[in-house]
Amino acid sequence: MEEEEKAGPPNKDLYALLHISPEASDEEIRKAYRQWAQVYHPDKYQSPHMKDIATENFQRICEAYEILTDENKRQIYDIYGMEGLTSGLELGPKLNKADEIKEELERLRKRKEQEKISAHFRPSGTILANLSLPHFLEGDGIMRGMAMTSEVQSQISKSNTVGVGGNLAVTGNVGGGAASALFRHQFSSVSSVEFMASTGLRSLIGMQASRHLTLHSTATMGISMSLKDGSLNLSNSWTRQLSETANGNIQLILGPESSVAVGWQKKEEKSSVAGEVKFSTSSFGASAHYTHRFSSKSHGRIAGRVGSTMLELELGGGRKISKFSTVRMLYSIGIQGIFWKFELHRGGQKLIIPILISRHLNPLFAAGAFIFPTSAYFLLKKFLVKPYYQRREKQKALENMQKTSAQVREARAAAEKAQQLLQNVANRKRNRQSEIGGLVITKAIYGNQKDLKKRDELKEPNDESSLSIIDVTLPLNFLVNDSGQLKLHEGVKKSGIMGFCDPCPGEPKQLYVEYNFGGQTYEVVVDDYEELLIPRPFQ
Repeated sequence: MEEEEKAGPPNKDLYALLHISPEASDEEIRKAYRQWAQVYHPDKYQSPHMKDIATENFQRICEAYEILTDENKRQIYDIYGMEGLTSGLELGPKLNKADEIKEELERLRKRKEQEKISAHFRPSGTILANLSLPHFLEGDGIMRGMAMTSEVQSQISKSNTVGVGGNLAVTGNVGGGAASALFRHQFSSVSSVEFMASTGLRSLIGMQASRHLTLHSTATMGISMSLKDGSLNLSNSWTRQLSETANGNIQLILGPESSVAVGWQKKEEKSSVAGEVKFSTSSFGASAHYTHRFSSKSHGRIAGRVGSTMLELELGGGRKISKFSTVRMLYSIGIQGIFWKFELHRGGQKLIIPILISRHLNPLFAAGAFIFPTSAYFLLKKFLVKPYYQRREKQKALENMQKTSAQVREARAAAEKAQQLLQNVANRKRNRQSEIGGLVITKAIYGNQKDLKKRDELKEPNDESSLSIIDVTLPLNFLVNDSGQLKLHEGVKKSGIMGFCDPCPGEPKQLYVEYNFGGQTYEVVVDDYEELLIPRPFQ
């Protein structure tokens, strides 16, 4: 869960605190500071309790103002957050000149760039184990053959990438292998060239160049030469984006085995589909597949291949079992027989195990071979896999809540104190907007995505049983401007807004707002870093 939180935009809590955009000018920052200082200046309050609350929040406002109006501090904060100001980049004897700060920033930038380059070490590989049930029943052993491929690519500089790889294959008593290497250079954002060489079963050398011809089309040209017989292969491919979700491609290969292929792919939020038709000097074929995503973790797939040397139908599905791992179970029937196929994908690594069930296409046997594993899969999923992952998610959520409960309680208390000082002004704004039929926030809840979706079943938002959400109706009414409009800036985490807090650290959050405008009631839900602008222009 913490990874999801870190994947968001950089921390912009100081901008949220002053209710300004990260691109705000110095004048906008000063104006926001004066407005908040009028609300939280301790001299405005007589009660010692209210004076203490005001002092605490006034100090937060002053700190934000001090950082954001100092060019060097703001630059450090925008890049590295508060940690950059309080650890390696504190001002004082260590860094007391603008040039020194910029020099230190440059050093840290280079260090981060080096870390990023190290992270561009991309290994990938596949292990394929062919099993055969008929061979096993005949006493010949279950293993028909095995193949392994492995490749490692590393970005050695901003524009250069190198890679090495190899593969081994064994079928029966026959086997072989190959090793390969490549070097890729990026000339610019629109063009690159790649050199490659391999030895072993396929000894060759070659190169290819790619270039974006327009915003929506790319061309690739390549040439390779076999080191065994000196034969040449020329290849050309063109890819064009047909729409926001679809693209097509044409590939032409000239050589000992010349061919032309036309393909098409379309990818949408819930589904993807692709197809290809290929003609060569010795064969032809066509293939297509359709994938439907039932949720963020599970999908179903149907694929078909037909041609002069193949006829196959494939059905199956897969499920994401962790952040990096996915399992798939597929069933295929074709002229080569009936297969079950199990796949495990983790990062760039794949384990694929096709199992030949029968060489004969008996309709009854084929139906049974499909129904049995499918039924077993759904039963396992319903009674074993799904309950296990539900328990694991609940346990993780509970552990996270226990770990952060003290932090959340302190943040809630600070938010409630801040809301106390906003109450009078917020109520005046609400009453004024209500009299003229303007914008009135009737209900606003911020917190855990899942709890917001079932908010109607929850008790009062600030009830102790609902620690994953917080009522923010009052601060949002306070933030309604003189024009009767409310805007929360994009890219700014909402937990930093005055009167808000983070009720569930490390978990994805949303903001639900119910409001009246012009005698009508509206609802809106936005993500944590998403812009909120109400009323909308058409309302």
